[in-house]
Amino acid sequence: MAKDSFDEIEQKIKSVGLEEGFDHLIQRFCKEKKYPLIFQARLMKKRHELGLGLIQLDSSSDIPEESQSTYNQTQLEAAREVGTLFLTDGQIEQAWPYFRAIGDAKPVADAIEAMKPKEDMAAIIEIALYERVNPRRGFELLLESYGTCRAITGIQQYPVQEGRTDCIQLLVRTLHGELLDNLKQAITKKEGEQPKTNNVTELIENRDWLFGKYSYYVDSSHLLSIVQLSLDLTDEKTLELALQLAEYGAHLSSEFQYKGTPPLDNYLDFAFYLRSLLGQEVDKAIEHFQQKIPKGDPSEVDSNPAQVLVKLLARIQRYPEAIDISLEYLNKVDPEHLTCPTVYQLCQLGHDYDRLKEFSRNNGDVLNFVAGVLQQ
Repeated sequence: MAKDSFDEIEQKIKSVGLEEGFDHLIQRFCKEKKYPLIFQARLMKKRHELGLGLIQLDSSSDIPEESQSTYNQTQLEAAREVGTLFLTDGQIEQAWPYFRAIGDAKPVADAIEAMKPKEDMAAIIEIALYERVNPRRGFELLLESYGTCRAITGIQQYPVQEGRTDCIQLLVRTLHGELLDNLKQAITKKEGEQPKTNNVTELIENRDWLFGKYSYYVDSSHLLSIVQLSLDLTDEKTLELALQLAEYGAHLSSEFQYKGTPPLDNYLDFAFYLRSLLGQEVDKAIEHFQQKIPKGDPSEVDSNPAQVLVKLLARIQRYPEAIDISLEYLNKVDPEHLTCPTVYQLCQLGHDYDRLKEFSRNNGDVLNFVAGVLQQ
């Protein structure tokens, strides 16, 4: 600010008084878009009204207890005012700290919802996705701005469950759409006519020529990651798309058959799992995964295959079988290391309070025994 501006401000305050002088200063800051100074000026004005020194002397609050409420209200109003000014100018990153301070994320969420991707989206994506202001839109912007690879990494690192499902569904739909387009192009080039179906399984049926040794139609690492992520979904339509992705993957040559973690070793295993979630070939899937549980002492073999089967049985609400598998193979596994429901949880889910009491009694667990007694 030029030196003569300070003289102008001083003369203005002397001529109109301190109250109007503050208003004049705030108007000036607004015109010059120095919005953070508006916040400070609002608080300074309130300190004057309360008869306090205009400059805070230390970090501790010097506001008398009887004035705390009115001073806090001024802080809230000033933060909202400044945050709104930043949003009006399209400066979401600058607006967010003010709205975060007052616990109101909606104006920022609405602004992010309406925005289009721009050159550098990192800060916006951080606010929307990782600070959970608008996770779905944040993930869309991540996918649009940085591509599938960054989006997969982003959702794998996502810290909470809230919003995660929407993100995975978007990944499945996006990859399915890409695969669909690429397969149709290849078929049209070969056969001279574009297929009308939008079902990947139908497209690849009886077209083994699509799958040469080095033939693929979407990035194979993306395919594996997204199919793995899809197992936690519940939306039937998205599960159907994920199943089509898995069935396409099963047709790929060995060059692109990346090995997963037992019992989900390959795309055939994923297809079994997804079909059962859709109510298809359920008994066949259960038998398939039961055969993958290692033989031997349960305390000495890999417990993951049993955990996957228990989780699947719980998902399809076959709780008695899930309890049987858990008691046989997971009884000695630390509950902290389980990725599937515990026996206690399975009994609760299946309303099997007799077995809950029995299991609790055998393990000396009084609290869960009482839960069984009361609920029964």
